[in-house]
Amino acid sequence: MALSDLRRSRRVVQSGLLAAMACVLAGAAPADRPPSPPAPKRIVSLNLCADQLVLALADRSQIAGLTRNARDPQMSAAADAARGLRLLGGSAEEVLAVDPDLVIGMPARRSPAIAVLKAQNYRALDLTSAESYADIVASIRSVAAAVGHPARGAALIARMNAALAGLPRARHRPVIAYYQRRGFVTGTGTLVDELMTRAGAVNLAGRLGKPALAQVSLEEMTAARPDFLLVDKATERVTDQGTEMLHHPVLDGIPRIVLPQAWTVCGGPAYVDAARAISAAVAGR
Repeated sequence: MALSDLRRSRRVVQSGLLAAMACVLAGAAPADRPPSPPAPKRIVSLNLCADQLVLALADRSQIAGLTRNARDPQMSAAADAARGLRLLGGSAEEVLAVDPDLVIGMPARRSPAIAVLKAQNYRALDLTSAESYADIVASIRSVAAAVGHPARGAALIARMNAALAGLPRARHRPVIAYYQRRGFVTGTGTLVDELMTRAGAVNLAGRLGKPALAQVSLEEMTAARPDFLLVDKATERVTDQGTEMLHHPVLDGIPRIVLPQAWTVCGGPAYVDAARAISAAVAGR
């Protein structure tokens, strides 16, 4: 055999060995990773915020139970999507009867019902309260993976990112007070505070040095004279003393940004709706 033929033969053998090794390694790699759990078929949500993420990311056929507030439009931004689905009262007996293969939103607080559920060793995903957009994104990824639709979660995040990137910002940093029943305001380090910052505005509560939740009297609010009052839609009518103070004449002349409570009570896809509304209101300032 000529020298060139011998070299060619060796290269063929070496190529074959490398290909065989690659096939072996490729076949062995999945065995080194724990298999992904099957997509759940009976998902139960245990809190309002988990309801909305489950509705956005799971198939309806996967959802075995939501909370009683899931269909309340004042509380849930996904109330319409929850129609026709089973609602649970929150007792351990109801959840046990469903025999879920995934429980989402397992509260950290101690209660007899939760203690019973934890003792059953159900597959569970605990969700913490979202205080920032980054927290919302993390929750969406976690829930999407748990319900077996990670690509659906990635697509939702991409749509939210695109919507937020296109929002206008205020030019002169107007001051906003999130004024609530009985004169409570929401301070810094909260989801509402981040929404204001995203719109290019300043949170009055932060300027006044208030904690995350504090009361501001009408006199103090009048003296501060913010550029906008951010209020819940449910307080547009006077229904009791708590809402009456929000309609006091001394507040006349301060423009209002009205948001449904359902857009801010939970960190979820409705964050974009709230950001859009605030940004649109302050963009001309």
